[in-house]
Amino acid sequence: MTAPPRADGLPDPGAPLAHYVSDAPFDPNLDDAGAAAVAEASQLRLMWWQFRRHRIAVVSLVFLLLLYTSTIFVEFLAPYHQDTRHLDDIYEPPQQVHLFHEGAFVGPFVYGRHMTLDMDNLRRVYDETGSRVDRLRFFCRGDPYLFWGQIPASLHLVCPAEGGTFFALGTDRLGRDVLSRMMYGARISLTIGLLGVTMSLVLGIVIGGLAGYHGGWFDAAVQRVTEVLQSIPSIPLWMALAAIIPVTWSPLLVYVGITLILGLLDWTGLARAVRSKLLSLREEDYVLAARLMGAGTGRIIGRHMVPGFMSHLIASATLTIPGMILGETALSFLGIGLRPPITSWGTMLTEARSVNIVAIYPWLIFPVLPVILVVLAFNFLGDGLRDAADPYH
Repeated sequence: MTAPPRADGLPDPGAPLAHYVSDAPFDPNLDDAGAAAVAEASQLRLMWWQFRRHRIAVVSLVFLLLLYTSTIFVEFLAPYHQDTRHLDDIYEPPQQVHLFHEGAFVGPFVYGRHMTLDMDNLRRVYDETGSRVDRLRFFCRGDPYLFWGQIPASLHLVCPAEGGTFFALGTDRLGRDVLSRMMYGARISLTIGLLGVTMSLVLGIVIGGLAGYHGGWFDAAVQRVTEVLQSIPSIPLWMALAAIIPVTWSPLLVYVGITLILGLLDWTGLARAVRSKLLSLREEDYVLAARLMGAGTGRIIGRHMVPGFMSHLIASATLTIPGMILGETALSFLGIGLRPPITSWGTMLTEARSVNIVAIYPWLIFPVLPVILVVLAFNFLGDGLRDAADPYH
């Protein structure tokens, strides 16, 4: 039983001590696994309380969860298929969504456009007629697609009016909808960061854990290797390894190859973090007790030492994902990473290489906006996790 709270929400300091004692009896038969579960639950709860105080980190977490969830249903959310070409709408600027027409509420709609050729500047000019109202349709039938490449369907969240178009972010040089391609590209650009950091995390824990636990010549060799890798500029090294990938490989093999490159070259930072933690933890009494009981190296590192700073590893991995997303974007932008028909934010930015193209068609640089937002969100999330995992914060 607990004492009734005061007006300010705090318990009455004059109440008997018995009022602050839990009614739940103490279980003397609680084994080590149960005690560890209680301690872990308490630690996670404290971390969650601390994390909730970091408002920007919470907002970033919600934003990333929504973004990654949208990649599952990207075929349904995108207005068009990523490869659908509109030959009459090449380089069409973004269409603005309206709600009112001539003072009357119509609902979400766009004005129909008329295309003319500017022979003086050799470019297409799209003029809104102002008279044709193309109302957007929701939960409608549109371009057919294979959901995750398996299930045929044609249902979309939003579609243009019958006989009309809806290009919220314009079209590219082939008349493809930029917004739809950005949605499809998110699936590649976001997942390549997760797969790469998973591989980096595994390598960092294994190599850094063995170096920190055993020390000696193995630790010295690992440190020299990490110093050499960290001294080489990342972009030229990525470029050199990406150039080795044969051009005859299928898009899936190229995707796997780029993921392997990003994961194999980015484990050094996590390995050093794991090594520094294990150097201090290997002298603890519970590690010595596990060693005396005959536990092997893998069990000591995996069951007794790594869980003690797993929160720190999660925060470090969260801060590593943006680097891999930027790496894939840079490689694809330079033309040596992912290649068409794979759609990613980096491959979409290849059309914005020329300053003249960007000056005439500025909407082609829109794919850089999700890259900036995702990188900032991961950095804020990593800061919040790091502060929540720090017991002295």
